[in-house]
Amino acid sequence: MAGAERMTATIGNSLAALGHHVTILSLWDTASQFPLHPAVRHEAVFDRRPSFKRAYFATLAGIRRHCIAHRIDVLVQVDTMLELFVRPATLGLGLHHIAWEHCHFDEDLGKPARRLARRLAARFCRQVVVLTERDRHRWLEALRPRSEVVCLPNPLPFPMPAAPAPRAHKTVLAMGRLVPAKGFDVLLRAWQTVAAEEPEWQLVVHGEGEERPDLMALIRELGLQGSASLPGVCHDPLQTYGQASVFCLSSRYEGFGLVLIEAMAFGLPIVSTDCDTGPRELLSPGDDALVVATDNADALAGALLTVIRQPELAASLGASGRHKASAFALERIALQWDGLVRAPG
Repeated sequence: MAGAERMTATIGNSLAALGHHVTILSLWDTASQFPLHPAVRHEAVFDRRPSFKRAYFATLAGIRRHCIAHRIDVLVQVDTMLELFVRPATLGLGLHHIAWEHCHFDEDLGKPARRLARRLAARFCRQVVVLTERDRHRWLEALRPRSEVVCLPNPLPFPMPAAPAPRAHKTVLAMGRLVPAKGFDVLLRAWQTVAAEEPEWQLVVHGEGEERPDLMALIRELGLQGSASLPGVCHDPLQTYGQASVFCLSSRYEGFGLVLIEAMAFGLPIVSTDCDTGPRELLSPGDDALVVATDNADALAGALLTVIRQPELAASLGASGRHKASAFALERIALQWDGLVRAPG
């Protein structure tokens, strides 16, 4: 249910609607967690996650079989780490390779091999797609790539809402995988201050992940059982955003931060940490968001209280954000992807 998988389905569906023959090949997991266009074929190399060290050559063979069987012309790697598999798997097939970076250049997610994979992608792929101009400049200055480095932001995965959210509920919404990078532990500590001063407000954190037990324990430790909840994965984002009044991003780092654009589309005022790379590029502090330092629960609490207590400021932030979100319409970015996959060799 992560963002890269969601964007794979979103862009794959859009390209299929534009007439491309699209297959999605997962390394494992035969079922997509996101709806797919009827013309999109989804397959998996393995039924369940293997040890890729032990199954390395079987993985290469599976990727190669898929490319030959489906006469693949363009291969998009939905993670630059996949270059370590895709490059040897497709030798001699003459494919148009596109590496799609969902993290930011200075973060390897604890896998030093990711840095090698990025170097290979910069040398051997026809294009590397990154999500922000900041990241594009990092690729250019650090690697001097042979590949064309293209900035294509993630699009809104749903049509622009016809009207902003009514913001009638006293709810602060956060959304993302329950992992340390998202900083939900910091948000809960900030919420202890907010809940003490604005007890009618609720914090709702949608998502699932490895930190759920620790976050649930923290809710109990801080005495927030009545004002903070972790209801799990959001299956109806339109309803969820529509019932919120404020959106908070508490991340320690982000590759892009699609949830910010989604919340902006609904006219929600944003409170965000100033983390690389998405928030720094997507947000204009004071215009469409209040931005605070990462890992600072006191600052986060102060910004949330400001937005809660100043409805005119909240409305202004929300209106500015909604105007910005319109630039991320799916149709517009799908056409850019269409041009990319059609690019001549």
